[in-house]
Amino acid sequence: MAAVEDYSEAYAGEHGRFAVIPAAYVVLRRGDEVLLQRRSGTGYYDGYWAAGAAGHVEQGESMLAAAAREALEELGVHVEVHDLATLTVMHRTGGTGAAIDERLDVFFACTRWTGDPALQEDKASDLRWFALDALPDQVVPHEVAVLEAWRDGTLQPVTVFGF
Repeated sequence: MAAVEDYSEAYAGEHGRFAVIPAAYVVLRRGDEVLLQRRSGTGYYDGYWAAGAAGHVEQGESMLAAAAREALEELGVHVEVHDLATLTVMHRTGGTGAAIDERLDVFFACTRWTGDPALQEDKASDLRWFALDALPDQVVPHEVAVLEAWRDGTLQPVTVFGF
């Protein structure tokens, strides 16, 4: 195995600096239904429906570990990483040019978990199952793009949003 080397400050300066914020999304699925939560008090699309569990990957944490952690923290369910099926990797931007607007979102589907899903945090006001062909009107835009493409059989392994 090759030695691990850090990027030098000079290398980073020559190749530009920007941040890409990684996030994991877990969509629990039972039959043709998906579990969505209504966002509340976050300052980002409050009142809109979103994946049952989602959040940023913490430093030193793998994407899969983040997905399992978010499912436990937000829904109170235990998810094994081998039960997570990758739906798509989304490179997303809001187009502002701000570093916080550069996102890499990995969406996972999960059909097996332990426990009964229930809201665990005050960042959501409701939790409901919706048929993929009867999604609510207000779903976070980049998330509804994934859910509709999944439903329609057109979801690609890598997607872009906002470019």
